[in-house]
Amino acid sequence: MDPAKVRQHFDRIGHFRILVIGRANAGKTTILQRVCNTTELPEIINAKGEKVDPVMVQGTLERGDHNIEDELIFRSNPGFIFHDSRGFEAGSDSELKLMKKFVAERATTMKLDQRIHAIWFCIPMTEYERAIVAAEEKFFNECNTAKVPVVVVLTKADAIESLAIGQLRDKGFTMKEAMQKANEVAIQMLSKLKMRIETQLDRCRYPPKDCVSLASMNEDNADCDPLLRCTTNALDEVELQKLVISTQQVNILLNIEYAVKFILNKQNDPFHKGLLELDILQWMPYNQITLVACCDYVHSHPGAVALTARSE
Repeated sequence: MDPAKVRQHFDRIGHFRILVIGRANAGKTTILQRVCNTTELPEIINAKGEKVDPVMVQGTLERGDHNIEDELIFRSNPGFIFHDSRGFEAGSDSELKLMKKFVAERATTMKLDQRIHAIWFCIPMTEYERAIVAAEEKFFNECNTAKVPVVVVLTKADAIESLAIGQLRDKGFTMKEAMQKANEVAIQMLSKLKMRIETQLDRCRYPPKDCVSLASMNEDNADCDPLLRCTTNALDEVELQKLVISTQQVNILLNIEYAVKFILNKQNDPFHKGLLELDILQWMPYNQITLVACCDYVHSHPGAVALTARSE
């Protein structure tokens, strides 16, 4: 199957477009860089399609000094287009109004290349005691996200370990003892906080689809797979699931895994080699389609025996 034909399959949708919401210094830019496998700042395209001078926007992303209509695109992976909110967490009614308008228009627009497909709502764990502020809860009560899934992202989760050390020291542990026990306590603290946030937001009118924590996104071996999985699983349409998985380029195993799962769910369908190839290729990265790797995965996973039998 010609990879070009696979790309044509997604032409009616275009890029995978994500609205990123979060306070200043929530680590949003670092997450986007990790997802796009780069350390560079994104190119910014305004609503008129004009490229904004990077000198003017450098360092402003975490402060929110930009327009929600601006498109943030990384050269390393232009398949993702991001939009970043600004200011509403400070209690600005005008900014919340702008965001509600943006979501209402972009979640249902007939222009498929302009539609947003997911929202990442970032909450920094550096502010453990005020995980949810009033303006954020207001968003989940007033911003109609019924047509677009919201994933809450607990960022900088590694910061909780420092809090755990402080708590242990207050209980009389030595520094050495506190550092040895900190990871275990931090995991418990994060679990309780995550449960508290989910419970609080589930009571809202428009609750999120899922919640995921991310740690140490600034490190080279940082793992953004949980965010990609949550986003994919939150999508109701399989075509959008294919789009986000084929767009991501940080882990080929994700492409293989979702391709195999999709095919196994179709195991009662009549076998057709060409259609099987198309099904696999639609989950693969545009620039590195590897059927050999997929076959290796099938043969090394017992759960994929049905697929193997059908493809031989």
